[in-house]
Amino acid sequence: MSTSNVRVTNLQPLSSPRSFIDSQPITPEIAKTVLDTRAAIEKIEAGTDQRMVMLVGPCSIHDEEAGLEYAKRLAVLAEEVKDKILVVMRVYFEKPRTTVGWKGLINDPNLDGTFDMQTGLERARAFLIQVLSLGLPAGTEFLDPFTPQYLADLISWGAIGARTTESQTHRQMASGLSMPIGYKNGTGGSLQIAVDAMMAARSSHAFLGIDLDGRASVVTTAGNKAQHLILRGGASGPNYDEESVTLASSLLSEVGLQPNVVIDCSHANSNKDHNRQPIVFRDTIRQRAEGNAGVIGLMLESHLNEGNQSLGDPADLKYGVSITDACINWETTEELLHEAHATLS
Repeated sequence: MSTSNVRVTNLQPLSSPRSFIDSQPITPEIAKTVLDTRAAIEKIEAGTDQRMVMLVGPCSIHDEEAGLEYAKRLAVLAEEVKDKILVVMRVYFEKPRTTVGWKGLINDPNLDGTFDMQTGLERARAFLIQVLSLGLPAGTEFLDPFTPQYLADLISWGAIGARTTESQTHRQMASGLSMPIGYKNGTGGSLQIAVDAMMAARSSHAFLGIDLDGRASVVTTAGNKAQHLILRGGASGPNYDEESVTLASSLLSEVGLQPNVVIDCSHANSNKDHNRQPIVFRDTIRQRAEGNAGVIGLMLESHLNEGNQSLGDPADLKYGVSITDACINWETTEELLHEAHATLS
């Protein structure tokens, strides 16, 4: 009589990370974009690069055709504002859910509950290569601790989300990631959770993981000191205002961390109303323009078309509209970044 895996209905082998990387290799040009952007973000964190970093893009990628059209537009815009703003495309493939729901392109690429994760990883990697081939760097949230081995060589900025910032697994993972990481405050609004995560991820760790050949391994990390706090609001309300930013900076300084914050214009900061994202964005730009150099960046949830839609029959989905959080449209995105470029010194 078996005592293990009694609630597991299937175990399906997955190709190794190395096999994905070998079949969808990174080019020297893409590697340069990834490395140069990582270095630039670290300089922004250190205060030696005076630009702001802006993480801009769809809440999640579910349709690569629409996502690539968006990326082509964003690449042009990024070039126009690059002297004052470092634009990184938000390319999110993994979606943490409060209860249940579509978990992202990697988990369910066909949008139909078939959970073809082999195909999901292939499509995610292919999409990143297409985006980076435009000269546009990519950022993502890391959710599953195995995912970085498949995709992290293509990522210039990473996030640990509000639901996972308190997780030891994700703090350990972040300590070994090769790019700067933003840590979101908790869904309840707690900043201390994120500050603790940053302190933990700066240290070296040893934990269970996989290597590039997919073998179970003991992973030992050096610690990741390229980091910042992301203010996304919480159950108690928004936290992008000057008082909240000052409090966050003070908490970071008290424990010896750089007082750097990135403001998430969506989620609880906009009360989950995409029409309020421009309000948050403009107020943050005002704070930065008035001298608060600790506000180093912004996040915008943006797509070709505004709003969102429910995932029903994939054939009935509207083109360029989010199936997760509601987004602002392209025209508003373009207006906001040009406005910020004109305002920033």
